[in-house]
Amino acid sequence: MAIEKINAEKMANMFLAGAKALEAQKEYINELNVFPVPDGDTGTNMTMTIMSAAKEVTALEDMTMATLAKAISSGSLRGARGNSGVILSQLLRGFTKVIREYEELDSAILTNAMQKAVETAYKAVMKPKEGTILTVAKAAADKGLQIVSTTSDLDEYLKQVIEAAEDMLQKTPDMLPVLKQAGVVDSGGQGLVEVLKGGYQAFLGKELDLTITDTDTKKPVSDSYSAQASMDIKYGYCTEFIIMLDKVFNAKNEQDFKMYLESIGDSIVCVADGEIVKVHVHTNDPGLAIQKALTFGALTNMKIDNMREEHQEKLFKMAEKEEKQEERTETAKEETDSAEEPAAADTVAETEEETITFDEPPKEIGFIAVSVGEGMDAIFQGLGVDYLIEGGQTMNPSTEDMVQAIKHVNAKNVFILPNNKNIILAANQAQFLVEDKKVVVIPTKTVPQGITALINFMGDKSVEENEEVICEEIKKVKTGQVTYAVRDTVINDLEIKQGNIMGIGDHDILAVGTEVEATALEMLNNMVDDESELICIYYGEEVDEEIASDFMSEVEEAFPDCDVEMHAGGQPIYYYVISVE
Repeated sequence: MAIEKINAEKMANMFLAGAKALEAQKEYINELNVFPVPDGDTGTNMTMTIMSAAKEVTALEDMTMATLAKAISSGSLRGARGNSGVILSQLLRGFTKVIREYEELDSAILTNAMQKAVETAYKAVMKPKEGTILTVAKAAADKGLQIVSTTSDLDEYLKQVIEAAEDMLQKTPDMLPVLKQAGVVDSGGQGLVEVLKGGYQAFLGKELDLTITDTDTKKPVSDSYSAQASMDIKYGYCTEFIIMLDKVFNAKNEQDFKMYLESIGDSIVCVADGEIVKVHVHTNDPGLAIQKALTFGALTNMKIDNMREEHQEKLFKMAEKEEKQEERTETAKEETDSAEEPAAADTVAETEEETITFDEPPKEIGFIAVSVGEGMDAIFQGLGVDYLIEGGQTMNPSTEDMVQAIKHVNAKNVFILPNNKNIILAANQAQFLVEDKKVVVIPTKTVPQGITALINFMGDKSVEENEEVICEEIKKVKTGQVTYAVRDTVINDLEIKQGNIMGIGDHDILAVGTEVEATALEMLNNMVDDESELICIYYGEEVDEEIASDFMSEVEEAFPDCDVEMHAGGQPIYYYVISVE
């Protein structure tokens, strides 16, 4: 007998089965990454996104279509990670906007819901690209629209919709040449097909394990007491000022000044821009930096902070905060144990939010940065970032991670630096989930762009002025990243073998070789041009400092017209991250 209706319980089982099917194929989807890098994360991002919603669904006590729709929409929105995860969350958001109005679903309602899903997802992407998850979703929705008037049998209807999605998935390489050359279908589209196929198995009544376990063990925000307590503050004073030049400050003067600053401290930033020089240094004797700077001109915007004192004060407050949190947790546990029923999930969330309090009035502008690697973290902290989110290529933070970070920053306006093109959409979503602060997402696609953004921030300028200037300055930064290939492939006519070293630019693979430093140098040859002035090298956790230093010397010799700087980035996966400005 034909099935023509789906109730809330059936729909919930279909959703959970789709989530489990996606999770089962997570690693396979990761491997469909076009660039054969060891950080392919589409499967991981989509899985963590849908599992965030699945956890909310399994926690429902009152199962109606309205409560189910809210759990799916809210859970996926807050759990969204990476571009693929955000798009999946938007598909689910649009779908649930329609189904929440009904107690049972038929083919007509499902058709409207799929159309709304596609419309919502396309709107969420600034420049939709065909040959992606969006195209696969649209093919499924269009097929539903085509056959809805010819059948009320949901078995036949769902079967044809899924077949249309699978057919379009196989066509994605014809729409995106980069997929065809790499010999893969679109990874996001593959993920969506897995969700649809899994849901169909539950529709058929197959006996499936729908248990949802918490796989998100990552601690995305680096603000814990223990992490802060372990920090070794070598230089005690954060010193910043601007030199109003009244003498020549040529490339040699700049290099000599930087070398002097390095002799008395670290976290050096020295940027000359016309008649001014912006300086930042951590040192134990700010007077030495100031005396040297005065030889070039008058100083303004001077700021000296005792970092050791601030660090101890912060540790005290964090220890006090954690102690209070432990007391609240223990009290809540005792109350829960003695109560007949556990507290609702939203009540727990509200209690947690209330613990975020500040002892001082908010400042005008605060910064959140996504970072990976101890060296990168230290650089961002030295440049005044209020809150670091652990993330990057190998683990994209979720929209909820962003929201929680925003809440921890005591500022009226919060700038977010995603520092990865795959994190920008999640950061954008967070903007709409925070009401008491203005959130500005600076579209930094790499860590060097994030560092440049901070260097160009001016405390005496407005939010709008800073946003405009910073967005223009980050466009001047080219970034190259050196890693290894995890499979054989061909990209842009470059033949790549598993284990090869690759130098990846902002848009393409710029070099392929067998030696790390040689490949990095070749990559730089494709990045540096006549207008290039500064090369910054950040070496990763797998690179020995001595080897990095020798490589820096090679770069200086190869590009004598550029200033070359080197920093310990400590980033995993990537041997070198190199910027050219």
